[in-house]
Amino acid sequence: MTQPAPKDWIMGISPYIPGKSAADDGRPLIKLSANENPLGTGAAARAALVAATADLASYPDPAATRLREAIGAVHGLDPAQVIYGTGSDELLHIAASAYAGPGDEILYVRYGFAVYDIAARRVGATPVVAPDKDYATDVDALLATVTDKTKVVFLANPNNPTGTMTGREEIARLHAGLRPDILLVLDQAYAEYLDAGEDDGGLELAKSATNILVTRTFSKIYGLAAERIGWGYACPAIIEILHRIRAPFNVTTAGQAAAIAAINDSGWVESSRTHNARWREWLAGEVGALSNHGLRVVPSKTNFLLILFDGTLTAEAAMKGLWDEGYATRWLPGQGLPNGLRITIGTKAQTRAVAAKLRAMAEAA
Repeated sequence: MTQPAPKDWIMGISPYIPGKSAADDGRPLIKLSANENPLGTGAAARAALVAATADLASYPDPAATRLREAIGAVHGLDPAQVIYGTGSDELLHIAASAYAGPGDEILYVRYGFAVYDIAARRVGATPVVAPDKDYATDVDALLATVTDKTKVVFLANPNNPTGTMTGREEIARLHAGLRPDILLVLDQAYAEYLDAGEDDGGLELAKSATNILVTRTFSKIYGLAAERIGWGYACPAIIEILHRIRAPFNVTTAGQAAAIAAINDSGWVESSRTHNARWREWLAGEVGALSNHGLRVVPSKTNFLLILFDGTLTAEAAMKGLWDEGYATRWLPGQGLPNGLRITIGTKAQTRAVAAKLRAMAEAA
C-alpha cells in the first residue's frame, strides 16, 4: 500500500529519551535524572506565573519584549539581539535548520548533548563527532575535524552529560580557528552554576563576532523546566535569520512573566548555586572514596555528576539499585557511556541517601 514516505535522514534519528521518573514496574521515583533544580522554583517566579494566567484567551507578546529587556539588563546585552524559544532546544534546532542541510556537516564533541545529533539529522546534515580528551572538549580535535562541509559546531559548556568545562582561552582559540562561515553555537544551559570568574566569555565574544550564537535556558537553576523557556544571543544578522523560522508565540504569557521574575531574583539563584556547589562537592568526595571499588567521578561544573563504574558494580546495576531506594538516575549507554551514570545533585537528604546506597552496593559487589 502506498503511503507518504519520510526523508531517508529522518529514519536515522534516534528519538530523544527523557530522564526516567518511574521504575520499569511503574513505581514513581524521585527524579535525579533530568538535572532539574531540587529546590524547585523561587517564590517570585511562582507568583508571577500565577498572576499572568488571568488572561488565557489572548496570545502572548510575540516579541517577548519585557523578557528580552530583562535578559539584556541582567547580562549587559542589547535586547534587540536576544532571541527566545521553547527551551534552548528550539534554538539549537532552528540554528541547524538555518545554516545546514543535506551535504553539510554539523560537528560536536564526543559525549555531547544528545539533541545535537537529532538537530543535525533532522535537517539532513551529517553529524560528525570529534574525539574528546578524558570526557572533556578537545579544541585541537574539534578543529582538526572541521572540513569544507562543516557549517555548524555545537559545544555545550559546561558539557552535558559529562559536566566538564572548557575555559575562556580555549573557547577563544576554538572560535579563532574556525572559518567565519561556520556558526559556533555555545550551549550554556548550566552557566548559572559557575562561580565568578569561570565564565567562558561566550557572550562577550558574541557582542562582536558574526558567527557565534550563545544559548541559555530557564529550565535549570531558575526552576522553570515545566514552562520551556530558553534564550540566545548573537549578532543582528543571525538573530534576524533565526526569527524567520522560530515558532510564533513560542513563549507563553505566564512563561514570560515567570522568567522575568526569575532572572531578577538574584537571591534565589545564589541560594540554588550555593546549595548545588556544597552538595556536589560532598557527593564527589563520597564517590571518590569508593575508587578502590572502581567508581570515578568526572570533574563537574554543573548541577550533576557523571559517575563511571569500572569495577564489579556496573552502572546499570547501580541504576537499578537506586530505583529500589526510590531514585531515578540517568544511565547513558545510548550516548556511548554504558559505564556511566549521571546523577543530579538533589536535596541534602536525597544526596546523602544516594551516597549511602552507592557505598552499600559497591562494598557488596
